[in-house]
Amino acid sequence: MTASDRTRARHLARRPRRDAERTARAILDAALVEFSDHGPAGARIDAIAERSGSSKPMIYSYFGDKEGLYAAALREAYLQIRAGERELDLVSLAPRQAIGALVDFTLEHYRSRPWFIRMLNSENLRGGATIRTIADTGEIQSSLIDELDEILRRGAADGTFRSGIRPVELYITIASLFYFPISNAHTLQAVFGYEVDDAGLERRRRDVHRMVLGFLAPDACAPR
Repeated sequence: MTASDRTRARHLARRPRRDAERTARAILDAALVEFSDHGPAGARIDAIAERSGSSKPMIYSYFGDKEGLYAAALREAYLQIRAGERELDLVSLAPRQAIGALVDFTLEHYRSRPWFIRMLNSENLRGGATIRTIADTGEIQSSLIDELDEILRRGAADGTFRSGIRPVELYITIASLFYFPISNAHTLQAVFGYEVDDAGLERRRRDVHRMVLGFLAPDACAPR
C-alpha cells in the first residue's frame, strides 16, 4: 500500500465519525428550536427530523427517546453559554472592563439564541426535573463564578469596587436584567407598549452598564 493509499484509508475511516457528529449536531440544533417553540410536551419528533434532514429512527438511535433528546438539547443550551463565557477571558481585563464585557456578552447571547431563555423557562415549569438528571453537571456549571470572585477582589483592592459583593449574586443580577425583558417581550409590549427590539435592547444595554457599575462602585458615605 502506498503512502497516498494509507492516507485515503485514514480519511475514509474517519468519515463515519464525522458524519455521525454532523448528524447529531443537526438534530440538536433542530431540537433546540422545536423544544423552545413548543415545550417538551408539544414538540414533535417528526418536525425535528424534517428540520434536521434526518429521520425518526435515526433520532431514536442517537438519543434513545424524546425525553433523551430533550435532555441532550437542554445540556447543549448550557454548554453553548459556558463556551461563550470561557472565551471572554475576563480575568485578563481590568475590573470595570471585565464587568462591561460580561454585560455585553449576556445580552448578545440571549439576543442571538432566542431559544435559550425559552428552554430555561420550559425546564423551570417542569420543576427542573431534567436538569437534575444530567450526569456531567460540572460541564454545565459556570466557572465564571470563580473568575468574578477574582475580579471583584481586585476591584475592591484597587478602590474600583466596594467589597462584600458575592459573585453568584452579581452573575444572577446581570442575567436577570436582560432575562426579564426578553422573556416577557410580548406581555411588556401589550401592557406597557414597551418594544423589545434592537433599539430598545441597545438602550437596555447602556442602562444595565450604568446600573451594574453603579451598584459595584464604592459607597462614598461608607467609613474609610
